[in-house]
Amino acid sequence: MSISPPKDIIATFSIVGYDPEAEEWGVAVQSKFLGVGAVVPYAKAGVGAVATQSLANTSYGPDGLALIEKGYTAEEAIRRLVENDPDRDQRQVGMVDRNGHAATYTGKNCYDWAGGMTGPGFAAQGNILVGKETVMAMGETFVKSNGSLAERLLTALAAGQRAGGDKRGRQSAALLIVKEKGGYGGYNDRALDLRVDDHPTPIKELRRIFDLHQLYFSKSKKEDIIPITNDLKLEIVEELLRVGYIKEETIPENDDQFYKELTTFYHTENFEEREQERGYIDWAVMQFLKQMSPINRG
Repeated sequence: MSISPPKDIIATFSIVGYDPEAEEWGVAVQSKFLGVGAVVPYAKAGVGAVATQSLANTSYGPDGLALIEKGYTAEEAIRRLVENDPDRDQRQVGMVDRNGHAATYTGKNCYDWAGGMTGPGFAAQGNILVGKETVMAMGETFVKSNGSLAERLLTALAAGQRAGGDKRGRQSAALLIVKEKGGYGGYNDRALDLRVDDHPTPIKELRRIFDLHQLYFSKSKKEDIIPITNDLKLEIVEELLRVGYIKEETIPENDDQFYKELTTFYHTENFEEREQERGYIDWAVMQFLKQMSPINRG
């Protein structure tokens, strides 16, 4: 007779990573567990990142980062965390330190399949998985993939799901990326803190939210900034009319009115980061406008 794991076990697979060029640390995780992003990932810019799971000890996050900050390597920090933990045999943790050194630990009583692997700048681990292929796929994909740390972690997480993933199914996913002054307005280090708490395909949903985040908060690419010609201006007016930003009786009659309406659109839709000087528009914003559904503006 098989024994089912307790409901409070966080059946999870995660990958912790480091990008030395961008000086970013991060965690991507998926689980058959509600709101995994509130439990598993921890990171601090200039210090490191931690994923704590299985019978998760959430103190491993802040305590592990504090140990690294004192000068311990990821391997030494994990050793210190587990040596005095009476439930260490049910813990699982992955960690990358400030220098990109990685370590992973899986207690001997974690539910099968459970294990992890490390490589250059990453630690991948999981428990209650279909098999070791999930962890291997995450690690191999992270090493081979290109792009930002966030993109590499998301790609690796998706590869882990395709390789089998969580034996119990899917429910939530999260992505945490830290960088010095990387948060909104530069006031904290949370460059990305995205969570899908309950969804049938959480990794796909996490990717969708990530793409939206890039659209709203990334700077415009030089090649995407295009002049607003007379024809394009007419098209913008038609789209603003279609989605409800302007009405027939308020169609702009001159350039000042047109740019006033366009500015209202920018600021209402949170496109301040992509707002251009008068006479130009970011093509990504134009594409967003063309794909928008009509809104109810009373």
